[in-house]
Amino acid sequence: MLREAFTERLKQAMRAKDTRTLSTVRMIIAGLQERDIAARGGGDTAGIADPEILRLLQTMVKQRRESIALYRQGNRPELALGEEAEIAIIESFLPAQMSDEEITAAAKGAITETGAAGIKDMGRVMAALRERHAGVMDMARAGAVVKQLLG
Repeated sequence: MLREAFTERLKQAMRAKDTRTLSTVRMIIAGLQERDIAARGGGDTAGIADPEILRLLQTMVKQRRESIALYRQGNRPELALGEEAEIAIIESFLPAQMSDEEITAAAKGAITETGAAGIKDMGRVMAALRERHAGVMDMARAGAVVKQLLG
């Protein structure tokens, strides 16, 4: 499903002569092909599945956010704007992310379900959240919420 969306967006960007979208989608496809090749080494000839593609996209967004912080620190606002534009394009392929309130509610539920009592149980809680909400929850924000609730 996501693979077709990448191809369709690539075609749209080519028709519209949208160079930013074109280069970003090409970068996504290149990353996807790289992961597919690595998966073939493990015997998976079909390529990676949609949940793994979502993790790839989330990793790309995270990398760009880190770059933005560094560009702003280095007084390079034009490069930061370029990274923000790429984030917007990448996020258009991701499902809608959970709000802070939804993350807090899910974290409380996972804490109750796993029987977590302290910060040492954070790994179990995060594993439960990752299992149920992969792709729709920002795990960095969830980690901060879980730490606050357990700490």
